[in-house]
Amino acid sequence: MWEGLGLQVFLMCLGAVLYSAVAASAPLEHSHRRRLSLHRHRERTGKEGQVLHRSKRGWVWNQFFVIEEYTGPDPVLVGRLHSDVDAGDGNCKYILSGEGAGTIFVIDDKTGNIHATKTLDREEQAQYTLTAQAVDRATNKPLEPPSEFIVKVQDINDNPPEFLHGPYYARVPEMSNVGTSVMQVTATDADDPTYGNSARLVYSILQGQPYFSVEPQTGIIRTALPNMDREARQEYDVVIQAKDMGGHMGGLSGTTEVKITLTDVNDNPPKFPQSVYSMSVSEDKVSGEEVGRLKAKDPDLGENGLVSYRFIEGDGMTVFEITTDTDTREGVIKLRKPVDFETKRAYTLRVEASNTHVDPRFIAWGPYKDTATVKVMVEDADEPPAFLATSYSFEVEENAHDGTVVGRVHAKDTDVANNPVRYMIPRYTDVEQFFSVGPEDGIIKTTRPLDRETLPWHNISVSATEIGGHHQDTKVRVNIKVKDMNDNAPEFATQNEILVCENASPGKLIETVSAVDKDEMAHRQYFHFSIAPEAVNNHNFSLKDNRDSTASIYVTRRGFSRMTQDVYFLPIEINDNGNPPMSSTNTLTIRVCSCDSKDTILSCNVEPYILPAGLSTGALIAILACIVILLAIVVLFVALRRQKKEPLIVFEEEDIRENIITYDDEGGGEEDTEAFDIATLQNPDGANGFLPRKDIKPELQYPMSTSLFLRKMDSTKTETVFFHKSREKSPLSAQSHQ
Repeated sequence: MWEGLGLQVFLMCLGAVLYSAVAASAPLEHSHRRRLSLHRHRERTGKEGQVLHRSKRGWVWNQFFVIEEYTGPDPVLVGRLHSDVDAGDGNCKYILSGEGAGTIFVIDDKTGNIHATKTLDREEQAQYTLTAQAVDRATNKPLEPPSEFIVKVQDINDNPPEFLHGPYYARVPEMSNVGTSVMQVTATDADDPTYGNSARLVYSILQGQPYFSVEPQTGIIRTALPNMDREARQEYDVVIQAKDMGGHMGGLSGTTEVKITLTDVNDNPPKFPQSVYSMSVSEDKVSGEEVGRLKAKDPDLGENGLVSYRFIEGDGMTVFEITTDTDTREGVIKLRKPVDFETKRAYTLRVEASNTHVDPRFIAWGPYKDTATVKVMVEDADEPPAFLATSYSFEVEENAHDGTVVGRVHAKDTDVANNPVRYMIPRYTDVEQFFSVGPEDGIIKTTRPLDRETLPWHNISVSATEIGGHHQDTKVRVNIKVKDMNDNAPEFATQNEILVCENASPGKLIETVSAVDKDEMAHRQYFHFSIAPEAVNNHNFSLKDNRDSTASIYVTRRGFSRMTQDVYFLPIEINDNGNPPMSSTNTLTIRVCSCDSKDTILSCNVEPYILPAGLSTGALIAILACIVILLAIVVLFVALRRQKKEPLIVFEEEDIRENIITYDDEGGGEEDTEAFDIATLQNPDGANGFLPRKDIKPELQYPMSTSLFLRKMDSTKTETVFFHKSREKSPLSAQSHQ
């Protein structure tokens, strides 16, 4: 790149020298210049009516160019300005203004030559707009109107191509066909694309062959090698170059890296590492327990590497099952049902592993599956005894005597040792201990008579334990049904009273009764009803057996009266016709009630007919209330009489009044004690010389309102009440009053 840049600078300098020589030796009026004649004549009338002619102006110039990045020792001659009014006597002065005037571009005010004093960069600014004007040197008056012109910076190839978005990352499926597009890379060149070949780019691949290629004009990267396998190599580092000048020598270039990753496709079938697998399982394992694992390897990723397993043949297909562990992609063989060492000691299975998802593009590369043989050996284990049946059901007669044989269970040791077995009934299954079992023969017997009506079924367990070995045991369910025996007499289904109207006519049906029996009823067995022998000759009611385990009760006379008899008892005998037959006598209670003409019961209570002979409850309450009122009047009269008596203590000569003197002063402590006689306050009668007798209890002669003379006393103020005679003030009261 630097060699190309040096050659380019050399050519640029050579062009600048030639251009300067030509510009200095040839007047600008010649072939490479263009005369811009502005022969515009505008006529206008002055104040005096004379016609004014605008003077002709003629600028002689070309469109100016300057080569960028010029680094010569002298300023570059851009061009020369010349006006027609310039007679060459030095009176015409050229002035330059605009972009870069005075800093980048300077003008010789005598000759009009314009030079560039600095190196220009087209990529920073492609052109400059300047204004030129010719003025009188002495007066600085314009000789021509100002005119604009443009100085364009001519491009040279000084910028290499750049990849602005690199490095790049791309993905392409493995096994892709040759020419499959991977991605497109694009470089940019800051040089002028409209001038020369400075920005004409060509792409090439520097690293990544022979796997990939790039289109020179578009930068599209494509696969160049068929059957690239991800399992062999997954990532490729590719270097792409972009070169300007159409890729010719002397052009500048730039590079970028592209990391290409091959994505996975399902192009590999699963494969078992070995053809035969050996496993073992103990005969004491239960269904669902794991026997072993095997795995078919598939180098593909994701769903392309998913493998499913199944049995395709073998003598253990009903004994074992295989599932797939989605995390480890292993085939897990489990027990479908228990195995028995004594019955079968080995199984052979054929396992197939296949891909779950198959790519149709690579179906011809199949088959995408593999097979292996699995041999499972059954290991002997010390097993508990096994009963010949999974459960037992027996029947026993109700009320059978103790020791009656119910049935027999049988178990044996399935191991090679064939140890003897001992039987027992776990107590938690027969809490009441209704049964026992022979420890050696397994015969179940009753220990007491059984009552079907109390418990019709007994569900117990019998355990069998091998003698010797590890004393393992097993249990079996035994269901014992108690067969019914006719040992319960029938009885009424309900014990409700039967109601009959006083005006019931003979032959009227008053009730249909039924019976129940705790025993089981045989087919076509029914209850038989009859009136007990002791009541057969009654003239009040009759019974009819309906032969369907019910009986109808009828009235045989009229004229029932509650006054005479309100309740009748009819004994009925019920027979169950069983074997042996059982019967019972049940008493039917019939109550006589008062009814209207439509046989609607009005009342069955006998109380209204009894009360007229005596007093009702209301009358008794009224009498008691009168007695209480009379007693209250007597007590009030006695109390009034006692109030009229003279009091126990009377002062005939003195008129006793209550004189209440109060004061509202704060307590003074000892001053109050010294000012008043406490004894007098506590006993005002003693102050007058009267001491009441303590051996006589005075009677209560005054209302409570006149005997109260105490007042409230608190910690800071004292309200004192005094009693004194009206004729003579006590010293204490006078002192207190003061």
